[in-house]
Amino acid sequence: MLATWQVGEVLWTMIWFTVFFLWIWLAITVFVDIFRSHDMGGFAKFLWIFFIIVLPFLGVFVYVIARGHKMSEHAAEAAAKNDAAARAYIRDAAGTSASPSDELERLANLKAQGVIDDAEFERLKSKVVT
Repeated sequence: MLATWQVGEVLWTMIWFTVFFLWIWLAITVFVDIFRSHDMGGFAKFLWIFFIIVLPFLGVFVYVIARGHKMSEHAAEAAAKNDAAARAYIRDAAGTSASPSDELERLANLKAQGVIDDAEFERLKSKVVT
């Protein structure tokens, strides 16, 4: 028997697959948020996970309603940490992050070579120290 799909059936199938993958993404996001929540104890995390496993749809929706604001705070904190780590890596890779002692040594070498005078050296040194 030849199965024929009509346009409406293909459209509904695509919609259901999209909703299914959105559901998986939401469930994974909730699990990640549960595990990275520092404001919940182990027992509270267990209860949320148990609730989501036993009643998946209701558990995820209740979690999003009850702790949605914390989810956004956790996401913002994680993004800020990732941004800081990326900036630190870029500075290290580019070689622009010198320690204060390295910077003072560089200034002393510039002063010894005559590139900067005593006043400029003291001004830059005070910048490095503070």
